[in-house]
Amino acid sequence: MADNLPSEFDVIVIGTGLPESIIAAACSRSGQRVLHVDSRSYYGGNWASFSFSGLLSWLKEYQENSDVVTENSSWQEQILENEEAILLSSKDKTIQHVEVFCYASQDLHKDVEEAGALQKNHASVTAVHSIEPAEPACLPTADESLSTQSCETPADHTQNSDPESSLEVNDAEAAGEKENHSDDKPSEEETSENVPKVQDNTEPPKKNRITYSQIIKEGRRFNVDLVSKLLYSRGLLIDLLIKSNVSRYAEFKNVTRILAFREGIVEQVPCSRADVFNSKRLTMVEKRMLMKFLTFCMEYEEHPDEYKAYEETTFSEYLKTQKLTPNLQYFVLHSIAMTPETTSSTVDGLKATKTFLRCLGRYGNTPFLFPLYGQGELPQCFCRMCAVFGGIYCLRHSVQCLVVDKESRKCKAMIDQFGQRIISKHFVIEDSYLSENTCSRVQYRQISRAVLITDGSVLKTDSDQQISILTVPAEEPGNFAVRVIELCSSTMTCMKGTYLVHLTCMSSKTAREDLEQVVQKLFTPYTEMEAENEHVEKPRILWALYFNMRDSSDISRDCYNDLPSNVYVCSGPDSGLGNDNAVKQAETLFQQICPNEDFCPAPPNPEDIVLDGDSSQQEASESSVVAEANSETPKESTDLGNPEEPSE
Repeated sequence: MADNLPSEFDVIVIGTGLPESIIAAACSRSGQRVLHVDSRSYYGGNWASFSFSGLLSWLKEYQENSDVVTENSSWQEQILENEEAILLSSKDKTIQHVEVFCYASQDLHKDVEEAGALQKNHASVTAVHSIEPAEPACLPTADESLSTQSCETPADHTQNSDPESSLEVNDAEAAGEKENHSDDKPSEEETSENVPKVQDNTEPPKKNRITYSQIIKEGRRFNVDLVSKLLYSRGLLIDLLIKSNVSRYAEFKNVTRILAFREGIVEQVPCSRADVFNSKRLTMVEKRMLMKFLTFCMEYEEHPDEYKAYEETTFSEYLKTQKLTPNLQYFVLHSIAMTPETTSSTVDGLKATKTFLRCLGRYGNTPFLFPLYGQGELPQCFCRMCAVFGGIYCLRHSVQCLVVDKESRKCKAMIDQFGQRIISKHFVIEDSYLSENTCSRVQYRQISRAVLITDGSVLKTDSDQQISILTVPAEEPGNFAVRVIELCSSTMTCMKGTYLVHLTCMSSKTAREDLEQVVQKLFTPYTEMEAENEHVEKPRILWALYFNMRDSSDISRDCYNDLPSNVYVCSGPDSGLGNDNAVKQAETLFQQICPNEDFCPAPPNPEDIVLDGDSSQQEASESSVVAEANSETPKESTDLGNPEEPSE
């Protein structure tokens, strides 16, 4: 591959995270020659999504990532007398304290493998399974005669990376639900034949138990994000997706519920005006109090006298002065503003509340959207845009060092794993690629993450296709509130009959120590004894993953040692709910690289493109394809170009 690469580019981007991908797309769109490389075998870096087997393979790479690194000194021959090298890290140290627990019945046989997967995937699955030995991992095997029919019915849901594949999501989902109902009928008929038998009377309400082998077999139904985020419907990323027309490469679902956890009970929080007045949990007086306060928050900047005296106090203390009941104070603080109770100022809380309210009604009754197939789709969308405008991508292509001119102190080239020297004017690099010498003065924060596969929702309703967000406040000083995002199968992130749950907070200890207490409050481990009991109140955990991720956001450029002026550093994911930090960072760096250029403008209309030669037929064909794709937006999914009117 190295022999085929040109020897000179305008911009070289190292890493395929969201900010790097946005920068690469913007530079390519502005006419720059872009080379985008990543030593990983997948797009997205710490923003990536994985199928279940892909996730286990990713875990295995970290398990086998020993301190022994193969040295390649071929780069030294490329360094001239008036140059020096900045070595890059060949080992990713952004993930730590990985722990995996399997609670589902482990009836895994040698011939069980992921449907449609390559043979090598099964080997990685069985190897990674015991990455962290734990007591729950040794459970009795489930009944081998257990039917897996309910897992196999929605076979037409297999993920496809093409954007067109998501156009039939909602229709397929409805079909899948009908199939599930039809699957229940045979069991009812069978039990009706044995009515006199007492033991058969309890069988109709039983649901199929999900085993580890089923999760492996249906592994392609899962799309597990390393970072858990949502998109504010009026946030910077949504605006950028619409402006650049990159939204055509993705599809989104509305988050359907905002939940609160108070006194051990999970309940739904009313968001829109209609939700507030239809709520049975609020008294009429509380409804009026809440609407009055939320109306003020929408225009708080016009009434500074109302909050000026409380600017130095926390938002929590300010709410106590606003004639709100404790119930309403809790909802506003933890489910609407979603700000820390002890550190968020009054102005920060009012600003967060206004942001929440501004986003209501644009696409649904909540302010949030979630991309089908996971957050990892977003970097790939911008990678597609970059490739459309001539950007070159190389995965599994590591960079050994950057070459710096001693006199000008500017970076002039990079040397890759093949010893090829590639010249460029600008270099954008993900923080994780910088060596320990370069980052010796950097103080990193950590994010605690947990990913759970469960068999039920934290708040059961008539519909099993709910996308929910829940904030669990910190109970002890020094700890942080935990954000819980629960995804259903219609998001294309998990198999039918399961939920994918993401937990996130700022780290004070290891991820398991930070999050296990919240996990125990909301869920219970799956056991064979409880599997026989269909009246278990909490949803059961089938599989769990804990890990800590580096938070390199908001680090000053001055903290890095001897960084050339034309080398720009992008951070990894932050702990925030939205993606504004990544977009702001990408736009700032782009303006430094391409001053006075428009940031990710919309691509030209295919009808306006004049091609050399006789290509009118091809041009018309491309135009019809775009028009057809834009006209096939499903009813329940979200077309970012046509927001709904705000709901009252």
